[in-house]
Amino acid sequence: MEQLELIAIFLFILFLLLGTGVWVGLALLGVAFVGMELFTSRPVGDAMITTIWSASSSWTLTALPLFIWMGEILFRTRLSQDMFKGLTPWMAGLPGGLIHTNIVGCTVFAAVSGSSAATLTTVGKMSIPELRKRNYPEHMIIGTLAGAATLGLMIPPSLTLIVYGVTINESISKLFIAGVLPGLVLAGMFMTYVAVYSKVSSKYNPDPEPKTNFFEKIGNSRFLIPVICLIAVVIGSMYLGFATATEAAAFGVIGALVLAAGQKSLNWSTFTESLMGATRTSAMIALILAGAAFLSLAMGFTGLPRALAEWIAGMELTRFELLMALLVFYIILGCFLDGISSVVLTMAVVEPMIRQAGIDVIWFGIFIVVVVEMAQITPPIGFNLFVLQGMTRHEMSYIAKAAIPMFFIMVVMVFVLIFVPELATYLPENMNTRPGSG
Repeated sequence: MEQLELIAIFLFILFLLLGTGVWVGLALLGVAFVGMELFTSRPVGDAMITTIWSASSSWTLTALPLFIWMGEILFRTRLSQDMFKGLTPWMAGLPGGLIHTNIVGCTVFAAVSGSSAATLTTVGKMSIPELRKRNYPEHMIIGTLAGAATLGLMIPPSLTLIVYGVTINESISKLFIAGVLPGLVLAGMFMTYVAVYSKVSSKYNPDPEPKTNFFEKIGNSRFLIPVICLIAVVIGSMYLGFATATEAAAFGVIGALVLAAGQKSLNWSTFTESLMGATRTSAMIALILAGAAFLSLAMGFTGLPRALAEWIAGMELTRFELLMALLVFYIILGCFLDGISSVVLTMAVVEPMIRQAGIDVIWFGIFIVVVVEMAQITPPIGFNLFVLQGMTRHEMSYIAKAAIPMFFIMVVMVFVLIFVPELATYLPENMNTRPGSG
């Protein structure tokens, strides 16, 4: 059978299942099952059981529920209010004022969360009422929050990078460290946009903040110390080679529990809610990964990934042309699927292409996360847009329009990564690693 016909059948079954409301993980399992049943002579049941068990029992994958749990614990503490108190005196004097608390707050919380939705919800609950009270432009409040919350996917610990690393069997620690500099650069680009807009727009007239001296700023900074210490423990232990990603996640959970206990916001209800929230999210992602692993196996048996890689190679695209094609592909895909699903669904086909083109897989992990971030703020399935709609009660069209500048800044970031690849590769190439530091 022609490879194009095979692709058409796979896609038809996939979109049929997704269109009927079947969970993404089950849809992937269904496509793989039908594909193996129709186009191979392998025993489907045995292959499915073995693949699902292998995908679910990976030691590296242990980091995923631990980082999710850490974020859930912090989400239920007073961390966000304290963080706003600590950031406000420093941000007030910058061009653009307290809008920067959205960006810096998301950057800080992303370093202890790993989830775009958790980052958006936590920082949004903190900042939206305060910024509205101070008469900041509504579209800037919403736009910067939508864009900056996507940093939860890049700045370690990132759930998307864990999933990517597990899918292509690459070091999670190296991927985490690779995301640090690009994440900070992207946050800087968001802040530059806010500063420029505040100077050129006549509608940017927030209420002035009361003046604070240097010692008052230092005094308020004590609210930031707990979260900065937690970030230092989690990221520093990996970068210095003291801990693998999984061990760093365990340190993070212990640190989050200690932090919550210190704030007197840790009780049995908070503990069980955080545990159940982490369990639900982890189970959802694990099912998607199991489905993707079985789909990868099924596609491997049909020879589809190899044929596609050979077809791409035959087109003799340059690396830049291949990356542009993948950029457009993932932006379109992101309009219909969430980020993690996009990554696991396509890696079986994309990984051979990028390896054959000589593209560094660590660098490509950061590239794909930036592109997946765009999908979080593009309709109709942009997850951050849904979260913001629930928080602000605005029309989806208004929120999407407010997020457009952030989308284009991310496009610029993609080109920055392409032309300055060292942003993503310098730290991983120079970090200390331990054996098995996945």
